Amino acid sequence: MQSRFRAGSGITAMRARTSGPFPGAGFRWRFSLAPFAGAVAAAGHAPFDLWPLALLALTGLAWIVASAEGGRSKAVAAWLGGVGYFAVSLFWIVEPFYVDSDRPGWMAPFAIIFVATGFALFWALAGWLSGRTGGGAIGWALSLSLAEVLRGKLLTGFPWVLPGYIWTETPAIMGASVVGPYGLTTLTLVLSALPVATSRKVIATMLALLGVAVLVAGGRVAQAPSDSHVGVIRVVQPNAPQHEKWDPEKASVFLRRQLLSTAAPGNDVALVIWPESALPYRLDQAGPILERMANASGGAPVVFGVDRVDGRRRFNSMVQIGADGRVTDIYDKVHLVPFGEYVPLGGLAERVGIRGVAARDGHGYSAGSEVALIETPLGRALPMICYETIFPRHVRRAGERADYLLQITNDAWFGAFSGPFQHLQQARFRAVEQGLPLVRSANTGVSAVIGPDGRILDSLPLGESGFVDVPLPAPRPATIYARTGDLPVVLLLLMGLAAVFSVSRAIPLSSLAESRNGV
Repeated sequence: MQSRFRAGSGITAMRARTSGPFPGAGFRWRFSLAPFAGAVAAAGHAPFDLWPLALLALTGLAWIVASAEGGRSKAVAAWLGGVGYFAVSLFWIVEPFYVDSDRPGWMAPFAIIFVATGFALFWALAGWLSGRTGGGAIGWALSLSLAEVLRGKLLTGFPWVLPGYIWTETPAIMGASVVGPYGLTTLTLVLSALPVATSRKVIATMLALLGVAVLVAGGRVAQAPSDSHVGVIRVVQPNAPQHEKWDPEKASVFLRRQLLSTAAPGNDVALVIWPESALPYRLDQAGPILERMANASGGAPVVFGVDRVDGRRRFNSMVQIGADGRVTDIYDKVHLVPFGEYVPLGGLAERVGIRGVAARDGHGYSAGSEVALIETPLGRALPMICYETIFPRHVRRAGERADYLLQITNDAWFGAFSGPFQHLQQARFRAVEQGLPLVRSANTGVSAVIGPDGRILDSLPLGESGFVDVPLPAPRPATIYARTGDLPVVLLLLMGLAAVFSVSRAIPLSSLAESRNGV
């Protein structure tokens, strides 16, 4: 009885030492490394694209989280890692606030703090869940994968810088055609966690390296180029800096650039694309300009971005005009940017100085009602305006398969360091996921034509004006991901977490039985 009492006292004392968010002084130095590991993992994204370094950093973070004891400790470690990850990868979020610094510039420091700490809460949830499942490093990888799905879908969603996007510059991007971005994120996190998942480090590391090799080799085979094309498309980039774009004295200069690029001799150009907000006028005021655009194009339809109004509602729209300058198609942006293109309770927020960064008034834009395909000379195009490209599910909202994806955007809001390149990174994933070419016209860049295998066929660099004429590739057959979406991956994640939970609960019981038999 005496020995039993001492053992119980020891357990009570141990629980007292581990009851706080940190499990003891021996682990605190590991927690201090968590933000650093998250920050280094962010180097896997554009403009660095250092995916091997990102994998190593994710392995380090898996070790830190797995070595913490208890759900609260794991949540703290994961949250710190997430803060480092999002602070570095999403630092460009401050750029829009300095376009018009007299208005929202004071909000910039709060924006990056809010974004980094707020999105890191999803990682904290994953850390806590991994503690509840008791699955160690693999439980952490599966929990974080599920948390990233939630981040991409809850509260309108923001699936920017998913861990799976580190493969953009490698053939492994083709994995998205099978399992989508969330499935590739899951594979990435599981492979990075393998080296710390068991005591057999060498074997586990070799398995992880083999998995990476299979992803890359399989993607290289799937990236076989196609020589089939449907016609030539011209992509125009005016390079209008955001702080000058609406200046009455400068607006005519940018408009002239687009007209000259449209009128330049071409190689039987079938369609011309201008970027988002290409006109300095509302659609109802642009009649004479539309005629000039049609004359410049030599009869080829022109697709462009413009504001339009319907009663008291304002829309961010994509419009196509025919050879006579008349409007043939209109698409109103469906997925607006919260606190960018609209502000909840906008009228009230405007009174205290809070306005949408890209909105013209406190109320901002109205959302369109549906995603419908646009008929063009090169086939049916699925329209995407700027921010909509970051959502894999946007493509499925049309209800039918397109021949190609068409994005117009104004990335001048995103600065010149990482934002525009990360946006392009996600556009390449959309092309791979659907097996469709993607045409992208950006105000300041990067404008590009992307093949259905995610490779850039031609592009205009950031900060330059001009145009490119590119033969548009034919679409590939519908991919596995295009037919199934994210549901299979989500179900497999839930089943995997349930299996990890069951195994983690079964092993201690069997170990206890063996120890009793030994006694």
